[in-house]
Amino acid sequence: MDFKSPTGFFISTNQGGILMDTNMKKRLSLSLYLNYFVHGIGLIILAQNMQTLGHLWQSPLATVSYVISGVGIGRLLAYLLLGSLADRYGRKSFVFLGMGSYLLFFVGILLAPNIQVAYLLAILAGVANSALDSGTYPTFAELGDRSSSANVLLKAFISLGEFVLPLCVALLENQNWWFGWSFILAALVLSFNFFLLLPLEFPPMNRPQKSVLSKKTANSFRKKLAFVALTLYGYTSMALMILYTQWITLYATQELQMNNVAAHFLLSLYSIGSITGVLLIFWLLRSGFSELTLLLGLNCGSLVALLLLCFIHVSWLAEIASLLFGLTAASGVMQIGLNIFLRLAPERKGLTTGIFFTLGSLASFSIPVITGWLSQQGVAAALEFNLIISLCGLLLALSIRLALGKPHSLTTVRSKISLLDRLIVRLLAQRFKAVDQVAAFKRTHELPVLDSSRENIVLENIARHCPDQQLEPYLQDIYSNIMANSRKYQEKKIN
Repeated sequence: MDFKSPTGFFISTNQGGILMDTNMKKRLSLSLYLNYFVHGIGLIILAQNMQTLGHLWQSPLATVSYVISGVGIGRLLAYLLLGSLADRYGRKSFVFLGMGSYLLFFVGILLAPNIQVAYLLAILAGVANSALDSGTYPTFAELGDRSSSANVLLKAFISLGEFVLPLCVALLENQNWWFGWSFILAALVLSFNFFLLLPLEFPPMNRPQKSVLSKKTANSFRKKLAFVALTLYGYTSMALMILYTQWITLYATQELQMNNVAAHFLLSLYSIGSITGVLLIFWLLRSGFSELTLLLGLNCGSLVALLLLCFIHVSWLAEIASLLFGLTAASGVMQIGLNIFLRLAPERKGLTTGIFFTLGSLASFSIPVITGWLSQQGVAAALEFNLIISLCGLLLALSIRLALGKPHSLTTVRSKISLLDRLIVRLLAQRFKAVDQVAAFKRTHELPVLDSSRENIVLENIARHCPDQQLEPYLQDIYSNIMANSRKYQEKKIN
C-alpha cells in the first residue's frame, strides 16, 4: 500500500510493516540494474579481447582461454560462502563487494604483467559475480512489489551489456584505438554507480514473506521434493544455455549444411529470442501470470525447439527453432526458478541464492567436459545431449509444480486482482462515456435524471447474469453505487 507522507514523498508499506520511500525504491532498483549491465560486459569482455590479451601477455589463445575458466572457479568457490554471509551481514555490503571486485578486475587486467596474475583476476571476477547475485536477488525479493518480474529484468540488463560490448570492441578495432577503453568504460560506470548507490537504503533482510507452501505442508515431503528439484533446476537451466551456445554454430555447419554466415545467424536469432522473451516474461509476471505455469510452459517450449533442431534438418525451421529456444530457455526462466526457490526458504535468501547458482557454476564446468567427450562421436551427439538436459529440466519443473500445488500466494492473488481492477476501470470509463450521451439526451428533452424503472431493469439484469447466487446481493449493491454516482455525474453535466 502506498500513501503520501507530510514531506510529499510517496511511502510504501511492505508486508513486514516497514516504511520505504517509493522514490528510494526506484533509485535503488535502477542502481542494481546498472550493476548488471556492467556484469553483462564482464561476462564476455575477456573472450571479446582474447587476441589482444594474448599479445599483451605473450601467450597463445588456448592459454588465454584457460584464464577465462578462472571466472567459473571464482563463482564456484564463492557462491555458498557469500550467500550465507549476506544473510548475516547485509545485502548492501555484498553488492559493494561485488562492485569493488569487478572494479579491480577491469583495471587489473589492463595492468596484469603475466598470465598468472590475469588468472587470479579472473577468479576475482567470479567472486564479483557471486557477491552481486548474493546481494541483489534477495534484495529484490525483500523489496516486494512484483519482485518476480524485477529479478527477471536483471537478465535483460545482462543481455544489454552483452549486446553493447561487442559493438564497442568492434569500434575500437576499426578506429585502431586502444582496446583498454572497453575496460575503462565498465570501470567508469561502476564508479559512477557507486556514488548513486552509496546514500540509498536497502530493505530489511528476510522480512516476513508468504511462502509458496501452505502451513499444512510447510514441513512435509512436498517441501523437500521442491527444495531438491529447485536445487537441481539451477544446474539444468544453466546447462541448457551453455551447451546450446557452445555447439549450435558447429552443428549448423556440419549437420544442417548451412554456410558460416547462416550458422552464426542462428546464434543471433537465439539472442533476439532471449531479449524478446525477457520483455514478454516481465510483462506476464507484472500482469499476475503464475510463475509455476510459466516455468512449466517455458521448459516445454525449449524441448520442442530442440526436437525441431535435432530431428528436422531444414534451414528455415532451424531458424525458427533457434528463435524459440532463445525465447524459452534464455529469457529469464532461470530467474523464475530462483524466485520460487527464494519464497520456498524466505528466511535464508542469500544462502538459497548461493545454492541455486552454485549448481549453475557446476554446469559451467561440467557441460564443456561432457560435450567435449561426446563430440568425439560427432557434433550431433553433443547437441542432442541437450535433449536429455531439457527433458530433465521439464521433469524437474513438473515436480516443482506438483510439489507446490496451485499458486495461491497473497502476492499472486493480489496481482491478479490488480489486473482485473485495471480492466474494470477501463470498462467503467467506457460506461461513463455512454452516461455522457444519456445526460445530453435528458438535457435536450428536459427529462429527470432519476429513472427508477431503468435502474430496476439494470439490477434485474445483474441478478439474471450473475453466475453465483451468493454474489448477487453484493454485485447489486456495487451497481447501485455505480448508478448513484452516474446520477451525480449526470446532474453535474446537465447543470
